[in-house]
Amino acid sequence: MTHLPHLQAGILPENINQDSCLQDYFGECSETTIKDNVVIVYELLEEMLDNGFPLATESNILKELIRPPTILRSMVNTITGSSNVGETLPTGQLSTIPWRRAGVKYTNNEAYFDVVEEIDAILDKSGTTVFAEIQGVIDACVKLSGMPDLTLSFMNPRLLDDVSFHPCVRYKRWESERVISFIPPDGNFQLMSYHISAQNLVAIPVYVKQNISFFETGSSGRMDITVGPKQTMGKTVECLVVTVHMPKVVLSANLNATQGTYNYDPVTKILVWDIGKLNPQKLPNLKGSLSLQSGAPKPEENPSLNIDLKIQQLAISGLKVNRLDMYGEKYKPFKGVKYVTKAGKFQVRT
Repeated sequence: MTHLPHLQAGILPENINQDSCLQDYFGECSETTIKDNVVIVYELLEEMLDNGFPLATESNILKELIRPPTILRSMVNTITGSSNVGETLPTGQLSTIPWRRAGVKYTNNEAYFDVVEEIDAILDKSGTTVFAEIQGVIDACVKLSGMPDLTLSFMNPRLLDDVSFHPCVRYKRWESERVISFIPPDGNFQLMSYHISAQNLVAIPVYVKQNISFFETGSSGRMDITVGPKQTMGKTVECLVVTVHMPKVVLSANLNATQGTYNYDPVTKILVWDIGKLNPQKLPNLKGSLSLQSGAPKPEENPSLNIDLKIQQLAISGLKVNRLDMYGEKYKPFKGVKYVTKAGKFQVRT
């Protein structure tokens, strides 16, 4: 193994997705997890990096090099003094397809793809879009026997002009035919990421009617916010949350929510309105008064609203998978595609 001065300096190359690898091993990537598994984390990073450069970053290959931790294995290692490092080089490292281990066999052959899009947007007071773009990824969970060769095609591939692919994708095929052709890694991986920055292609899923005002006298203010669906293609908006970072002079909020619950923290000055599922027949409204610090000057600017939401079975860009075909193997796998839209940095100015 190569000694890595980068680890001692606490510097990691940005293009290594170490978070997803650690999540595959431990279920989550947190400070506690890293502390509890510091030896395995160090072993993983030593295999992932060669003199500071990315080397082995596929989790299915790494699991052959460094066995995932279990309670039994930890007990055996403690008693015998052995480690989780494998004794043989992974089969994939010796082939022309280094991201896939050889001899993969499954009783149920399945391939699932999740199209996940995050919309970043800034809307002005009148609801006009100031800025909007979409960050999208296609996450895959492929559990197929043998050495399958897959092709994934889209109904509208012209939407995708700024893309980044997993190394398994044959880029020339994409350039010529706009078809993703690849021999997949075994298990979970990110097939591709894309970015859509043309504002005319970015649909805004909700609209916000709001009025926040602070009075010159009386140390008080008013708030009135209503949220409704805009371009959701008939899908339901879920997990809707409105967050407002209030000015420091706001002491308390006396509000009435027609749907969901609200909470105002007088220390952090953050108001959170958790709406939940958006009902288009009865739009949620938050209305009431704000109490300000006595004698303090009126806030110079109104606070912005940050919107969080989720829409199942919808890619807000309109991207749709047309078909998934498999070659090289004779069995018929079970295939599935799921879409989800989330809010990234979604802000409404008041």
